[in-house]
Amino acid sequence: MTLNEILTDEELRHHEFPVTRDKIFLAHAGVCALPRRVAQAIADCAHAGSLGDQEEFVMHRIGDARNAGAKLLNCLPDEVSLVGPTSLALSFVAAGLKFRKGDNVLIYHDDYPSNVYPWLALAAHGVQVRLLNTRGLGAIRAIDVMGQVDENTRLVALASNHFISGYRLDHAAIGKFLRERGILFCLDAIQTLGAFPTTVEHVDFLAADAHKWLLGPCGAGVFYVKKDLQEKLNPPIYGWHNVRNPNFVAQDKIEFRSGAAKFEAGTHNLVGLLGLIAAMELALEIGVDNIAAELLRKRAWLVPALQAKGYTVLNAEPKPENASGITAFFQPGKDLAPLHKKLADAGVIVSLRNDRKGQNYIRVSPHFYNTDAELQRVVELI
Repeated sequence: MTLNEILTDEELRHHEFPVTRDKIFLAHAGVCALPRRVAQAIADCAHAGSLGDQEEFVMHRIGDARNAGAKLLNCLPDEVSLVGPTSLALSFVAAGLKFRKGDNVLIYHDDYPSNVYPWLALAAHGVQVRLLNTRGLGAIRAIDVMGQVDENTRLVALASNHFISGYRLDHAAIGKFLRERGILFCLDAIQTLGAFPTTVEHVDFLAADAHKWLLGPCGAGVFYVKKDLQEKLNPPIYGWHNVRNPNFVAQDKIEFRSGAAKFEAGTHNLVGLLGLIAAMELALEIGVDNIAAELLRKRAWLVPALQAKGYTVLNAEPKPENASGITAFFQPGKDLAPLHKKLADAGVIVSLRNDRKGQNYIRVSPHFYNTDAELQRVVELI
């Protein structure tokens, strides 16, 4: 199945993406609508579980999950742990590293809370938590990071794409700069994985759940830990799966398993795992580069169309590397909740988001399977 086939064959599009039959779904930066094949994989697993051993149906696919994740991230399969929520994986990093007194970490306070709270919690352990200054909401440039780290910075934790403004991080440039200075780099990639190339050549840790652009189920995701850092990161959770216990007999000494399994404490989310595999395989089948180009094409049409309606668009004229699939618009001081409801009543699913000052925004986040006709219909309703 190709991108062109999806966009030119309405019967195929409705079959593969059932939500398109009666809704215009443009909220992929929130929680996605599941494609048919992902929902089918989940249903097949649930049905098999009703007939016998769930593990027997799923566990032989663990390698498939790690391999698909490795292809998306351009890393080794044994660097891909199957840790679900992004919040959990990021907390593994924050709680699992050994920080020294006087260390500091650099974060962005207006990132999504999942990528803020694990780091703020380090202050209770004597770590200085620095808040990054930017010129605009989510507009984090490499030069901003370069100017706000020092010899005591141990780690920088950022999101690959801002969840409101849609400003996409040049994470490769930032990561390369940090690595040259021995500073660790942790990336919350939930807003780009499956939508834009998000590889880890210059990243030390990465976390992403599947329920946004990857078009997978909630609570199933990937957690990347660079191979040479796996021994240095000790998860704060212990279980039968990540601690050695030959023949399921608990030992006197805690010894973690090596590789990706070190961060998978207990039984996998088996139903979610099959959905995750189907979602990653779909992204690979369509091609992430193809998806990214299509999302940028859609955004290039949306921005001037919304501006013509009298709205201000965040990140309206980004550099190519900072554009994404998110288009958020507003009018200063205007409450957009009524417009959000109007769209919902018309079967158009978008997101309503607020910034720290209380300004609210309509966030439009179409995916590759949304058509130009759908976008035109939405703009007509706005």
